[in-house]
Amino acid sequence: MRLLIIEDELAMRSALIEALSSEGYHVRAADNGEKGLELACTESFDLVLLDVMMPKLDGYEVCRTLRQREKRMPVLMLTAKGLVDDRVEGLDCGADDYLVKPFSLRELLARVRALLRRFERTDAIPDEITIGPATINFNERTLTRDGSSTELSTKELGILRLLISRKGETVTRETFLDVVWGYHAYPSTRTVDNFVAALRSKIEIDPANPAHLLTVRGEGYRLVPD
Repeated sequence: MRLLIIEDELAMRSALIEALSSEGYHVRAADNGEKGLELACTESFDLVLLDVMMPKLDGYEVCRTLRQREKRMPVLMLTAKGLVDDRVEGLDCGADDYLVKPFSLRELLARVRALLRRFERTDAIPDEITIGPATINFNERTLTRDGSSTELSTKELGILRLLISRKGETVTRETFLDVVWGYHAYPSTRTVDNFVAALRSKIEIDPANPAHLLTVRGEGYRLVPD
């Protein structure tokens, strides 16, 4: 597995390189956001560990640009900024998980392993899939229906990827928060309901009586593509 560390603080960067290399990962590192973004866009990585407060480009901008350029590797943000608004901003710009400094190396390694497992399962889905009247293109991040295309958000794409990867299984709201948002204490499971409702309005012929994005009462949601 190839990991990229983007961290401007030398002591932290060195500690991360040593810890991750000792676990058998092949590690590359950059000391500012600009260099890190260039590496992430020109080489192949399985995961990016990304500091927020950096010179030239901060972590939010790096992550946002990666997603705009359709780089789908998981991003774990590392930061001293632990306020809820800071975490939400990081997740909204496309990060998959958020770890506040100071943190233990055991927790860091556990989160790295968890992210790699999640993306191993969801990465094998097709680039394009048809759900009822809608066609979703994951590379172009679009949903096309009746000749009209709509851009999907990172969270909408993540929800669809997870549902497709589970092949008709019920996915709980907590699993959506864990995998798509990557942060267990996200404000409410109602967040998932709101995103699913938005997707239904784009996919279903009759959103009030869905035929594809089905609610499993008391549990979560299940996808029936055809």
